[in-house]
Amino acid sequence: MPTRSLLGTLGALALLLAWTCPAQATPQVPDPQAWAQLTPQQQAQRREALQRELDAATPAERQAFRARLRQRLETLSPAERKALVGQTRERWQALSPEERQDLAEQRRARIQAMTPQERRQLLEQRRDMLSRLSPEERAALREKLPTR
Repeated sequence: MPTRSLLGTLGALALLLAWTCPAQATPQVPDPQAWAQLTPQQQAQRREALQRELDAATPAERQAFRARLRQRLETLSPAERKALVGQTRERWQALSPEERQDLAEQRRARIQAMTPQERRQLLEQRRDMLSRLSPEERAALREKLPTR
């Protein structure tokens, strides 16, 4: 569970930040730890501002933003990632079902608004992340995934 929770939460945070943060000649990547300290309302406001910036950005600028975001998350120590995951999980669990549904719909809309190339890149990035997992981590993740 910790591996899936960690990956799921980091992935959700990365995607949330990446696609809620649109561009301005490549917007600044938020600090994950500072982001986790924001209230849900502050996060929503910052997310909207970043989304506007990313909406105004070119596909190359959005890609650069996502790459910087990914690098920033990857530079966190395991303890920092674990703490960030725990904080994010607590906040997610504190959301009402309606709020969770709203976030899921927003994410779905952002993905549908992506170009086919951007979707392919997102898929490649996820595959790359999964390829770096140990066999044990992949097995633990598979156990936690919903069946299709």
